[in-house]
Amino acid sequence: MHVSLTEKLDEYVRQKVASGLYNNASEVIREALRLKIASEEADEVKLQRLRDAIDAGWEQAERGEFADYSLEKSLAKLKAGR
Repeated sequence: MHVSLTEKLDEYVRQKVASGLYNNASEVIREALRLKIASEEADEVKLQRLRDAIDAGWEQAERGEFADYSLEKSLAKLKAGR
């Protein structure tokens, strides 16, 4: 497999290898990919939790379990309290 990097990324990889933290460019790229995969998996978990919370909210609303809310009224109360 051949991977092309931008000049900035290439320099970053070279700096990491030169720092002694990694033995070669492949180690840097593998670590970056592992971190990217972990980040995407974490994002997917967060997204699913958000979807679950939204679904629960919709179910509550459908059962009539909600409170009326007006942004305008809330802002007016805040202004009046100052």
